[in-house]
Amino acid sequence: MRVNKNDLVVVLTGPSRGKRTRVLEVSHEEGKVKLEGVAVVKKHVRKSRRNPRGGQLTMEMAIPSSNIQVICPQCDKPTRVGVRYDEDGAKYRVCKKCNADISQISPKKKKITKITKS
Repeated sequence: MRVNKNDLVVVLTGPSRGKRTRVLEVSHEEGKVKLEGVAVVKKHVRKSRRNPRGGQLTMEMAIPSSNIQVICPQCDKPTRVGVRYDEDGAKYRVCKKCNADISQISPKKKKITKITKS
């Protein structure tokens, strides 16, 4: 799953189809993501110290990550995400349509020099 928090995505299926929104949370184990303003449900809560008035709370539920697609910041189109390695060992997420870098996954690697005993 190559979706990260704060990515701009478009919803592919469901009642919110075509909506562009931001990723709030990613669960790699479950393969689900929470999106801002998508899959909003109302939860009824009773009075408590934490919630003295009780009533209804609105919250976003997680949807499967297969139902979204990342929007490339360069070409502003929904795209699949690939991976590219730089010469110095840095790893980048790449747009499959325009080949632009979306973000850096891991920093460049330090060169390790061997010390030989004489």
